[in-house]
Amino acid sequence: MTVVYYVMDGDDLLISTMAERGKTKAVDRDGKVSVCVLDERWPLGYLQVYGTAVISRDRELAIDVLTAVIGIMAGEEVPESRRPQIEQMVDDEKRVVIRVTPYATFETPPRHVYQMSDIDTLSHFTSTSMPW
Repeated sequence: MTVVYYVMDGDDLLISTMAERGKTKAVDRDGKVSVCVLDERWPLGYLQVYGTAVISRDRELAIDVLTAVIGIMAGEEVPESRRPQIEQMVDDEKRVVIRVTPYATFETPPRHVYQMSDIDTLSHFTSTSMPW
């Protein structure tokens, strides 16, 4: 498992990666994947997403997804003037898009000890599997 950014397309998750990366090769071998989505708030909870994945080698989609991811990473919209640079990155890095279509999720609520007295009331309960 590796850390990736993703964007949504309806219910599908779109992940930008390089054609020669292990993720791409794994999806080509077996389209069953899982993605662990961390909550950005502390204490960290997570959502495990199970899905079927396919590799899209559509250049325009790869450019659009990488543009969206760069915007998320930068915290601002990518100016149109940067599009040629992103197009070049897609070509140089042989970027593709992994399209994950979820079929189930598994969530675990966060539990954390902020101070020693928290262990007196700390509760753990079963995580939940649910359809997407």
